[in-house]
Amino acid sequence: QVQLVESGGGLVQRGGSLRLSCAASLSMFRLYKMDWYRQATGKQRELVATIDSSGNTDYADPVKGRFTISRDNGKKTVYLQMNNLESEDTAVYICKGDFGNQTAWGQGTQVAVSS
Repeated sequence: QVQLVESGGGLVQRGGSLRLSCAASLSMFRLYKMDWYRQATGKQRELVATIDSSGNTDYADPVKGRFTISRDNGKKTVYLQMNNLESEDTAVYICKGDFGNQTAWGQGTQVAVSS
């Protein structure tokens, strides 16, 4: 069972920055696509950013130009750099990996943006 552990969330003022990390327990981490999702209170979970095994990235429209997803395969970690944070970015951020026949989700890390 692959485990994903997020860290880096917290409280930040509007316009500030945070970097989230998601560490995987899988040795062949480099072969797999990784996603960041978020879920705000009372809302559905939404896909925020994706990075594939080649490093190609894609973003949801609300975060384009502000968020950057990246990965360090040697550390088996995916990152989400979040800049110019807005109140609407307040949510639990969750990483997800599709590892062949297994999908794994992290436990989530809370991001709160104060105005």
